[in-house]
Amino acid sequence: MSTPVLQAEPGGASSGTRFWLKSSRPAAETDLSNLKTNRIEPEVLATEEEVGRAQLEEIKEAVAAKSGDLVLVLLGGRGAQAMYRLVGALAQTSTLDDVLGRLHVFTQDALAPLRMDNPLNFVSDFRRLLGDAFFRKIKSFTPMRTDVTDLQGELTSYTEKLESLGGIDLFFLGLGPEPEAASHLCYIKPGSGATAADFAGMIPIYSSVLDHHITKFKVGGATVTEADEAECRAATHIMTLGPASILGARRIVQSIVDASTAPAKRESYRGVLETQLSDEPAERASQLDQNPGLWLRLHPNVRSLVLPDVLTA
Repeated sequence: MSTPVLQAEPGGASSGTRFWLKSSRPAAETDLSNLKTNRIEPEVLATEEEVGRAQLEEIKEAVAAKSGDLVLVLLGGRGAQAMYRLVGALAQTSTLDDVLGRLHVFTQDALAPLRMDNPLNFVSDFRRLLGDAFFRKIKSFTPMRTDVTDLQGELTSYTEKLESLGGIDLFFLGLGPEPEAASHLCYIKPGSGATAADFAGMIPIYSSVLDHHITKFKVGGATVTEADEAECRAATHIMTLGPASILGARRIVQSIVDASTAPAKRESYRGVLETQLSDEPAERASQLDQNPGLWLRLHPNVRSLVLPDVLTA
């Protein structure tokens, strides 16, 4: 695969600079006029544990359907915690050894800079929930590292490894609430300028995502000190996979299990389900930039797992 290209753009209203790495996919595959709009049909499950079991079955089925190794992208926050606890327990036995031994595992976003063992770092949370046995048994683990001096170089190396393995087979995604019923996927924020050709990027931090990030970690059971939170709030940028990663994944499994603690997700999710995407490329690009959650509507293979309260008024 070709090496991604790093492009620097003005940071807009936020201070700093944003960068996007262009995908190596053919231009026709990232042309908005060629992408069909799809419906998302919510699959309502009764409990967070049922969502976790469904996610684990997705991993098993993906491994069974593919010869060779599987590239998996983990979801941070609440959406997959039940699955991680289940997998972590099974990893202490031999039950999943054949599955785990074929997984190349990646993370999808990160706050930068932030030390890897800060409990508000996704990697620290994954290790807490999945346990040491899981990380010993998988084929590889590649996080977005943000405890380095060259963040741009680190993101480029991360992207090159992900593409060298053939791209994403199974992408676990959530949905983050944004003002005016908008939403973010990974940490692609509204107005970040991400396009269908952008594989990964780095954008200036914004306060609302910090509040959401810290709240979901605390609700999810992370033990956070004042010093941990202060370090997190001092982050200046967000590293994130981009729309091209989402569109290029072979299978996407979305999960929303925390509407009770993040009620704004109800309206944001409704916006993703109900928004009429324009057929005119420039207008569609504007809709996607204003509400990045809509990128899911352009993927043909999405399973959306939600709890009943996500769909209540």
